[in-house]
Amino acid sequence: MIESYLSVIEDITITLSSAERFERLLVAIRETIPCDAIALLQLQEERLCPVASLGLGLGCASRQFEINDQPRLAHILSSHTPVRFENNCKLPDPFDGLFEEGDGRLTTHDCMGASIYIDNQAWGVITFDAVTEGQFDQIDPTTLKAAITFTKAIITAARRIQLLEKQLKHGHKVTAELNREATSHQLIGNSSAMAHLNQEIDSVAKTPLSILIEGETGVGKELVARQIHLRSDRFDQALVHVNCAALPDQLAEAELFGHTKGAFTGASEARSGRIELADGGTLFLDEIGELPLSLQAKLLRFLQEGEIQRPGSDDIVKVDVRIIAATNRKLNEEVKEKTFRADLYHRLSVFPIHVPPLRERENDVLLLAEYFLERNQFRLRVDKLTLTSSAKTRLKAHSWPGNVRELEHLLSRAALKANQDQRDGKILRIHPEHLGLNISDNTKRAPVTIIDNDNHHRPLRNAIDEFQRQLIEQTLMVHNGNLAATARSLDINRSNLSRLMKRLDLR
Repeated sequence: MIESYLSVIEDITITLSSAERFERLLVAIRETIPCDAIALLQLQEERLCPVASLGLGLGCASRQFEINDQPRLAHILSSHTPVRFENNCKLPDPFDGLFEEGDGRLTTHDCMGASIYIDNQAWGVITFDAVTEGQFDQIDPTTLKAAITFTKAIITAARRIQLLEKQLKHGHKVTAELNREATSHQLIGNSSAMAHLNQEIDSVAKTPLSILIEGETGVGKELVARQIHLRSDRFDQALVHVNCAALPDQLAEAELFGHTKGAFTGASEARSGRIELADGGTLFLDEIGELPLSLQAKLLRFLQEGEIQRPGSDDIVKVDVRIIAATNRKLNEEVKEKTFRADLYHRLSVFPIHVPPLRERENDVLLLAEYFLERNQFRLRVDKLTLTSSAKTRLKAHSWPGNVRELEHLLSRAALKANQDQRDGKILRIHPEHLGLNISDNTKRAPVTIIDNDNHHRPLRNAIDEFQRQLIEQTLMVHNGNLAATARSLDINRSNLSRLMKRLDLR
């Protein structure tokens, strides 16, 4: 008997429809309780509807048996113990004439059935029919009880699997919607450079290839990564963002690969890493150039094998993750200098995408400006926020070393200034003076002055300090306060920059 049910138990581990599970269940039961027909019927309102059957014609599947019209089924459903009907029972049998073999009304057969209750609620019935009188005389009650118990177990498992699948589908829909909301607009711009960028995204999005997004700070590399994910076949799975520059050296491995309880001091419980969390989806490694060399080797192994090993564990975990990396560094040059692994670089840059700087995007600056103004208009609760013609000219003349991010922050400040100057007006107009841009600065940063207000030169040390202070402040503003990016832009070690800023009283 146990052998008959083993295959049905194994079926729980594979993807099947409920109808397929129930049909395989009936096949197994039929091996332990020989019969000519067996049916599983589910209660739906006041009807019993077949969900699986063997030995009955195709017409049975479309039947709906009204309980009030079927006294045998009503008796089985109301009883908490198996029911067997005598051969000379005058109650009509619902399956007469439905057998696969024979035609017309069967006058002699053996019939029994049992109700199925799940969580004390009537689920339905299971019925057994035979064309030979007395066929069920020798049925062991234990065998029948086991069949009913096993039926309840499979129905419960099928319901839970169905519920989990429904929740999973719902989760995918929610994830897809959240991904769309996180990228609520397409890449803004109609320049030839942006048209080429969109074409590249469409070309690679649906492939499993690793992608390296290259571009200056502030060009929108994260937005490009989100667009790739949203246009891919993984759009309804997680997009996990990792800022490699923000990973503490001592915890970077645990953040990416997870850890077991007690793997290191402070690991009070086991934890999944970012790579595991991205299983089935996309892992976005922002500022990949900041990843320590020791961790680059472990990331390379994951890319080659598709598996990870948590620190403190001997277990290997298989994961299916699509990798998108981004950098504002020239990694090919760092490979030559051996500050970035060549093998990892080639693994990541299977399909490199270059995001153009704002200065190469023709008139996109004005399209982007309108988008940011609309957002600020909503935040400031004004009817209209607009640029004067001279302000537009000033924006187009600027070189935008901080790219789109610099434009966004500049317009936010300009909107606040305009709001202070024109508090009573429903239409706020941003003038050149609100932008704070030096009109002569169309190729580089605004010049740093080292002259006192009285036009007397300072001592050399004071002048150098003032020059450094202004240069650092301006660069920090361009990079949105990001210390790592500022240090790279100034070609100085991050820790040295921190010490210099402390000496200059900038922090």
